[in-house]
Amino acid sequence: MPTPIEKADFSERLKFCMARSPEKMRGATDLANRFNLRYRGEPVSAQTAHKWLTGRSIPTVDKLETLSEWLKVDMHWLHYGPSPSNSQTPPKPLVHSADYPASDETLELAAKIEALSPHHRYLLEELIEQFYGAGKR
Repeated sequence: MPTPIEKADFSERLKFCMARSPEKMRGATDLANRFNLRYRGEPVSAQTAHKWLTGRSIPTVDKLETLSEWLKVDMHWLHYGPSPSNSQTPPKPLVHSADYPASDETLELAAKIEALSPHHRYLLEELIEQFYGAGKR
């Protein structure tokens, strides 16, 4: 049974996915309606979607699969967050060269990014990819 923290973390990841989705969803009713268009099982109610968004419940595996396919995210990440193997990978060092020395601002930003939790680093990477890597998917 998921803990309250696991439910709250899932809720944050789901809200993040909704915010970056090209479909403009404004809450549980929109989420439920659009989810039900894709899900082959029994439709979910707006109340069920509200429970997902408020961290009161986590969907079953079949619903997580539909959500992850629809929102184009890894199902494991959506359910549990970054995998332990990703969080154990040490951050890559900055590459400095004589042609392009790192400014104090760049070093300060890099230090702040390195201090983020693995989950927040993942979210930041996703945001950056949205700006610069949209054509790579």
